[in-house]
Amino acid sequence: MQKYRIIGNMTGNSMDAIDLVLTEFSGDVMTDICAYTKPYTRDMQIRMENLRRLAFNKTRTEIEALPEFQAIHDDYIKQIATGIDEMCAQNHIDKKSIDAIGFHGKTLDHNPLSKAKTENTEPYTLQIGSGQMLADLTDIPVVYDFRSDPLMNGFDGAPLVPPHNAHISATEGDGCYYNGGNTSNFALILSGQAIIGSDAGPFNEYTDNYIRTHSAESFDKDGHLGKQGTLNESLLQYIFDCGRHFYETALPKSGDPAYYNKDKIFRYVVDKKIKFADAVYTFEYAAAYIAVQALSLLPKDMPLPTRVILFGGGWKNPMVRESFEQILQGYGFVLAEHCEQFSDFLNRFTAPLTIKQSTLGDYMEARLFADLARYKLENRAWEIPEVVQAGQKIVCGRLVHPQKMRSRYDDCINRAAKGWQQEILTNQKK
Repeated sequence: MQKYRIIGNMTGNSMDAIDLVLTEFSGDVMTDICAYTKPYTRDMQIRMENLRRLAFNKTRTEIEALPEFQAIHDDYIKQIATGIDEMCAQNHIDKKSIDAIGFHGKTLDHNPLSKAKTENTEPYTLQIGSGQMLADLTDIPVVYDFRSDPLMNGFDGAPLVPPHNAHISATEGDGCYYNGGNTSNFALILSGQAIIGSDAGPFNEYTDNYIRTHSAESFDKDGHLGKQGTLNESLLQYIFDCGRHFYETALPKSGDPAYYNKDKIFRYVVDKKIKFADAVYTFEYAAAYIAVQALSLLPKDMPLPTRVILFGGGWKNPMVRESFEQILQGYGFVLAEHCEQFSDFLNRFTAPLTIKQSTLGDYMEARLFADLARYKLENRAWEIPEVVQAGQKIVCGRLVHPQKMRSRYDDCINRAAKGWQQEILTNQKK
């Protein structure tokens, strides 16, 4: 039985921290050896958010030509490499014992097939992050650019976590695995198999960004800010209206902060003179509300598990979790347009719901990319539900080995960035 020791890395859309986990794989048995988290500086968050705006809807060539791009990219990779070195040093890990790093990269733009079809555009996804540079800095092989392969084969490319949820179901059991990060996503795991996985919508997106803009805090630790507020029903309605096109799109679907109209919603808060605490609580309630609304779109003939297994830092906020539980129990506030829809959904459950925090949840997303790297090392297809159901097999990611450091790298942007279709045609003509 092949054994691996792999570091997984995830940088969320919120760019809140470097999250790392070193996991040992013995077949499909996973054991986390150590983990590491280091918050990004506010300056780095601002620079990356500015790059996101500048890179929106641009091709690889246009992004690489941006004056800010290379410096931000290189600082980003160097901070991850430093984090890996620090984690290994703190835990007395010999880097030579590590088989690979599973590196997600930083998503700056995302136009998946589920969205592109409705807008008659070409699908693409944009992650930055040179795997070769990270390999050279750490002296460890790197597997990266995971989302390009499914997208270039006619799928959304996100979320990628459902197969990993299925892998850990041997420990956690069947259920609805729900991730609360910057965007929320879920997977239904039945009989140890992922039958559907989908993004739901913004989760920490509104709350964290609003708090950073209006206070010295980075997020609402333990919900202490939200506890001071009350639900503003008009703001909740406006949030849903602003993202309605995405929220009402059929499952499965793939989301991105660009779809959620954050700036427009924040202007509404100012224009309506909504109190700070009320806005925070309403954003937290909206995270829970949108998570339930996505579940209500599950096909009516699809069996529903009676367990919800939570992972991701957003669920540690008691205001969000309590709101989620209240709505699922049928006594949370529901917009008039959803009363019948939510009621019909809740009536589909054949037994009372149980909701629990995953025992493997703190570094689920980082471990996901260690798991993906393991599959790449074994040249195994990643079992994304819609890919499996279409009868296809897709191996995700690129593998690079350490080389000598160089001044410039040609893999700073993933293969499926905007314009990848034309690049393929051009290369075929050569």
